[in-house]
Amino acid sequence: MRKALLLFTAFLFTTVVVFAQSKKIDTLRLALSKSSAPDTVRLNILKELSRDYFVSKPDSSLSFGQQYYDLAAKFKRTRDEGSALNFMANAYSSLGDYVKSFQLFFKVIRISESINYLPGVATAYNNIGSSYNQKQDYAKALPYLLIGLKKWDAYSANHKLTYYGQRELRSVFFVNIAEVYLYTHKIDSAAYYLNICYNDSKKNNFTDLLDNIERDLGEVEAYRGHKEASLKYLREAVVTANQIEDVDMLSITFLSTANLYHKYKQQDSAEYYAQKALETASAEKYLQDVLNAGKVLYTFYEEDNNLPQAYKYLKITTATKDSLFSQDKVKQLLSLDFDEKQRQRDIEAAETQVRNNIRMYVLLAGVLVLLLLAFVFWRNSRHRKQANLRLQEQKEEIESALEQLQLTQKQLIQSEKMASLGELTAGIAHEIQNPLNFVNNFSEVNIELISEMQTELESGTKEEVIEILEDIKQNLEKISHHGKRADGIVKGMLQHSRASSNIKEPTDINKLADEYLRLTYHGLRAKDKSFNSELITHFADKLPLVNVVPQDIGRALLNLFTNAFYAVHQKQKRGLAKYQPTITLSTGMEAGHAVIKVRDNGDGISENIRDKIMQPFFTTKPTGEGTGLGLSLSYEIVVNGHDGTIEIDSVEGEYTEFIIKLPI
Repeated sequence: MRKALLLFTAFLFTTVVVFAQSKKIDTLRLALSKSSAPDTVRLNILKELSRDYFVSKPDSSLSFGQQYYDLAAKFKRTRDEGSALNFMANAYSSLGDYVKSFQLFFKVIRISESINYLPGVATAYNNIGSSYNQKQDYAKALPYLLIGLKKWDAYSANHKLTYYGQRELRSVFFVNIAEVYLYTHKIDSAAYYLNICYNDSKKNNFTDLLDNIERDLGEVEAYRGHKEASLKYLREAVVTANQIEDVDMLSITFLSTANLYHKYKQQDSAEYYAQKALETASAEKYLQDVLNAGKVLYTFYEEDNNLPQAYKYLKITTATKDSLFSQDKVKQLLSLDFDEKQRQRDIEAAETQVRNNIRMYVLLAGVLVLLLLAFVFWRNSRHRKQANLRLQEQKEEIESALEQLQLTQKQLIQSEKMASLGELTAGIAHEIQNPLNFVNNFSEVNIELISEMQTELESGTKEEVIEILEDIKQNLEKISHHGKRADGIVKGMLQHSRASSNIKEPTDINKLADEYLRLTYHGLRAKDKSFNSELITHFADKLPLVNVVPQDIGRALLNLFTNAFYAVHQKQKRGLAKYQPTITLSTGMEAGHAVIKVRDNGDGISENIRDKIMQPFFTTKPTGEGTGLGLSLSYEIVVNGHDGTIEIDSVEGEYTEFIIKLPI
């Protein structure tokens, strides 16, 4: 029901050669027993034994893990210390001692952060989520898994993954995330992740993951009511678990098989496999598996009215539950989780405090300068003028300050417009180049035609001269047409850069929206040639002209387009299979309003921030990539400036659509 990162731990970058497990362990123990072995060799042997015993004998994994940690600490090999703690934490988790397990996992996180080692942090977060999966606390499991996956993706985006374990790591995350969805009854989501893992494991021979995935796929098919398909996967999981000596997964698979038979009223088979699950888990002290199997057997025998047997397994379940989840252990677990979250909050608070201090120092410096200037003005004024003149001067200063404030506000608006103009510059250059090319080409052709006409005039061929003049006329018409096109683009750019006149005029919304969409796209492409997006437009026929301030509505659309391209670009960077960034622009009519819809197939907007998205200075972009003003300015322009509305329709992980409605 869980899979920890052991073939590739946060501190292990070695190539794994697959031999028969027992033969490999015997060879390692023999090498360790030789007293002449160098300490560095002993360190690597202990590392291998700690990892290899985890699946079959967690007690032995603990013993070798402690020796591995002591030797790593002696030589001050920090990564190996973290690796040893990771092995031991996983072993404690398998044995059901979650308090010790989480204590060690959080210590691994601190060690990894101290040496700025992101894979170590990501691995520890995965294993914490995996352990919460094992203890069936799925609400806590998923956040840790998603944080770990995010940290791993951030690392792998900038590093080439060459080793077996490195390539396997993302599949491990997907298995654990799939199990959260499986046991919270989100079967389609679980199947999605499991099928990705299953194909990757088959393709890359991730044998140690395969039994877990096969067992989970069996559960998915059972939920869907496909008995034979479920049994097929469960039988394959048993074979694979036996091959790699994965006792934990063997017990879990037996229990899944028991539940499947119970679902179809085959009580004898159900009880048989549940007992096998209990025997397998008890042999290696997998207490969580013992508890799960005991609960099932108690339920089965109670249904059969076999009270002696039901009481027997009730006692086993109660004793195991007390061992795993005593009140003290629950308190310790809650305390550990609280302490770690508090530590993360303290780090964030410290960073926020530093930023606030910088802002405060800048503000104080500005206030001191203003106070100094005010004092100088006041002193000079007192010496130059009488009291009545000072009052007049103060009045004038207040009026001047008000004018300056208004001027500053206009300048801020203008600077924001110029910033958006900068976004459009590359797109404008691309758009204006086409008409200029036509003007240049037809001008050159006319020069040649005039030379030919001179020749024909000298020879007195009137018909040829008339024909050439007709060609020149046609070329000049084309030059005029494309010159006006270039002139229109330049005027649009100048209009965008000027302060808004607030004068509304009848405007073709289709043309305005299409122009800003393409200018925004070309501007982004100029900055990042690797970015591509499909542009789909659906413009309503015979859409009437709408009375708006064109440069203001253009600016509002520019902000929406910029956000949409950013969303699909971020999703594209994750390398999702068959993902095609797409922006859809459509217009229409609805109840006396012109409707503009801007839709992207990015990651969507979560429900908890949807109400904040239009607030000034609120942004979901990383620090330094956004001001949080774009959407608030768009809202101000559409709602307050044009009596329109902006609505948001979004499904997280699938799409976002902004809907603008302007009264006609």
